[in-house]
Amino acid sequence: MDKNLLIIGAGVYGILAKEIASSTARFEKIDFIDDSKLITVDGSSVIGDTASLDKFVKYYGSIFVAIGNSDTRLNILDKIEKEDKFKIVALVSPKAYVAPSAKVERGSIIEPMAVVHAGSIIERGCIISAGAVVNHASICEQGVHVNCNATVAGYTIVPEKTKISSGEVFDKADIANVSLCFKK
Repeated sequence: MDKNLLIIGAGVYGILAKEIASSTARFEKIDFIDDSKLITVDGSSVIGDTASLDKFVKYYGSIFVAIGNSDTRLNILDKIEKEDKFKIVALVSPKAYVAPSAKVERGSIIEPMAVVHAGSIIERGCIISAGAVVNHASICEQGVHVNCNATVAGYTIVPEKTKISSGEVFDKADIANVSLCFKK
């Protein structure tokens, strides 16, 4: 059962989550649920909606919320955590670099070619897109999206639900953050 992954969201982020999950070889079965789609853009079937989530508990031990809107993503994560029936996983592409001293919390996704440097913390429900860099001793608070080729400068706290645009450099460095990152 823990080898089966249920992805909430059958859009492009859902497909991305499936591709990363498949590349990790952690899961034997991966399926989708969605409240508005019956099929994914790659032709995979959607097996239900969020209202029917309880019926999937005995078949899927792991779950991932693949929805771009941070408010929606975090609200669904809150509901799943409160009910405590599924293990919420983080998905990290084998083609990403995550430093051994970095922390990636549940419900977050690290896409191919992303870099999460030493001592950084990626809180729950974050999206670190392809080519993005979260430099050393930085914190991306819950629901942050660091888009493709964006950079979070070292010693920076990115506030909850912030979306950093492609190519943008988010630089609000505070050297005091280094001690926060290594203590969490």
